[in-house]
Amino acid sequence: MQILKLLKKYVIDSEIYVSLMGTFLAIFFMLEQNVFRFPTVILIFITYFSGYLYTKYQNHYLFSKVLIFNIICGIVSLTLIILNHNEIRILKWFFIVILGLLYNSYFLENYIRKVPLLKVFYVGFTWALINSWLILPQFHFTIFLISLFFVTALVLPFDIRDMKVDDVVTFPRLIGVENTKYLAYFLIFLSLMISIFYLKTEFAISFALTSILTYILIYFSENSNKDSYFSFWVESLSGLPFAFWLVNWLIN
Repeated sequence: MQILKLLKKYVIDSEIYVSLMGTFLAIFFMLEQNVFRFPTVILIFITYFSGYLYTKYQNHYLFSKVLIFNIICGIVSLTLIILNHNEIRILKWFFIVILGLLYNSYFLENYIRKVPLLKVFYVGFTWALINSWLILPQFHFTIFLISLFFVTALVLPFDIRDMKVDDVVTFPRLIGVENTKYLAYFLIFLSLMISIFYLKTEFAISFALTSILTYILIYFSENSNKDSYFSFWVESLSGLPFAFWLVNWLIN
């Protein structure tokens, strides 16, 4: 029991877990495109982890230490790119880092997180760029759309969770919880249809199974749910396409 409590505190409730799930989603598309490389996996995880740390510790007494850590992460990331990729990958990575800074930086008078209704699409857009642009030699529009719709839908339950504490207008506060769920259903449906027609069969099946579980978890998303419902169960959905593919691969 103590181990489970420590795991929840230092992994599930930290930026490590969401970073791992984002990385697993990127791995899923890397495998589908047959471009899997371990240095790229490390680069993606570092980018996610340092970005979420930066976002969480705005106006926190630990922010200066987090900033130093992020600078170290940036140096490591640049080294990974220089040793394993090309200068174009540096520009792609730098652009995505800038998007992260624009999302939530207290020194900006107006940052993306404060713009009503934009947050969910912005997070989906950033994750989609990582999956369809940063990890691939050329921009892949189909993967971009799949990721954009899927990740945007996954952010909406978190808006349901935070609807009573958010200081900006979000979809649950504007159109209500049920209509927000319908929006998420529609986005998942779009993502699923594209994946069925354009992804390789075993990857499309993995994504379809994930979509079914996503519908279920969105349906039961309520503001009264425990935080672990969102921070673990909903967050885990990003990693499920890779998990389903891995099980299929091991079986066969």
